[in-house]
Amino acid sequence: MHQSAALTIPEPHRTADRTALPRPAAPAPSLSFRQPIPREMVHRAAVAEVFLTDAVQVGEDRFLVAAQWPRDHALYHPDRSGVSDPMLFAETIRQTLVYLAHEFHAVPLSHRFIGGDMDFEITDPEALRVGAAPVPVVLETRWASEGTRTPKRYGMRIEAVLTVDGRPCGRGSLRVVAVDERRYGLLRGRSDAMGAALSRALLPPDGYGAHRMPPAAVGRLRAKDSVLARGAGAGEWGLELDLDHAILFDHPSDHAPLMALLEGFRQLGHHLALDASGRGRAAWEAVADLAAGADAAAPPRLLSLTTACLAFGELDRPIRLVVREDRPDPARSGVRRFGIDAVQGDCTLATSTTHWSLPAAPGLSVHRELRGGRQQVPHVLNAC
Repeated sequence: MHQSAALTIPEPHRTADRTALPRPAAPAPSLSFRQPIPREMVHRAAVAEVFLTDAVQVGEDRFLVAAQWPRDHALYHPDRSGVSDPMLFAETIRQTLVYLAHEFHAVPLSHRFIGGDMDFEITDPEALRVGAAPVPVVLETRWASEGTRTPKRYGMRIEAVLTVDGRPCGRGSLRVVAVDERRYGLLRGRSDAMGAALSRALLPPDGYGAHRMPPAAVGRLRAKDSVLARGAGAGEWGLELDLDHAILFDHPSDHAPLMALLEGFRQLGHHLALDASGRGRAAWEAVADLAAGADAAAPPRLLSLTTACLAFGELDRPIRLVVREDRPDPARSGVRRFGIDAVQGDCTLATSTTHWSLPAAPGLSVHRELRGGRQQVPHVLNAC
């Protein structure tokens, strides 16, 4: 899905402002989880990255959508406590909107999807705990067309309630505009040939990865999955995107995809949450190696994310992540709120707000015990 931003898209619809979707009055129709839907229907090149398995219409503007989340995933892996990554929900919302647009609302497969805003929150993380089989989820979805619909332009929005075995555990929404190739070229200010040539010619910048954060500091397992780099100033970070990344760039794109921006917001939020909880990178890695003590291995947990896209992010220019807000949530103990913007030059590409539950900081005595009675912090901690 080609998602970035359009300046004319309205302000984001906040999750907190809406009520839960009504439950079906009749028994829910049967949904199949046997195999993924065709990959082109959700704008994915790899079959392994297709989570949706089925969808049925249950009202004029209501749909039930089935998806199967993997027990493990190269990028969106479960956290240390065994709970599914909330980013799976974000990607499932994205796939749901694209599939419903093509399958039920006659939006041509050739149209480009431009993201406007997205929000999601996990209301019951324990319902998403990974067990002995892949997680079957259902999205109870409401569809809304927005603006004047023409063959060249479709405005659309979905709201969804996430359920597992009938147990509601999250909600979210996504708004996009789908346009034909000609209008997309006008919005991008370049011809299709120019865009394709640029996409092929782009290479990682000189020194790519030299300042990239280690995966443990951003909640990822593999070095190549870290997209966060140390910035030049306080409260600023770099978004380092690898165009060969098999998931964030599942297929060629001429701009920074929505899910890549969200991953940057998530990784910086995770790092800030570790910092706010009193766990530096070295302390986190040390206590994570403990065989005993569930609390010692408890990770920060992403509870919600709201983002509004404002402009396309070009791949041949640096993108900065700027922290504009870092404070406790006044309504919830142990929850911290981070406001982060993605900026390119003088242009704000996207704004985001995330809420994180903070783990309890490990006791100093535990850390000293690990280091033979004396607290030692590797020098790399200062670089993080």
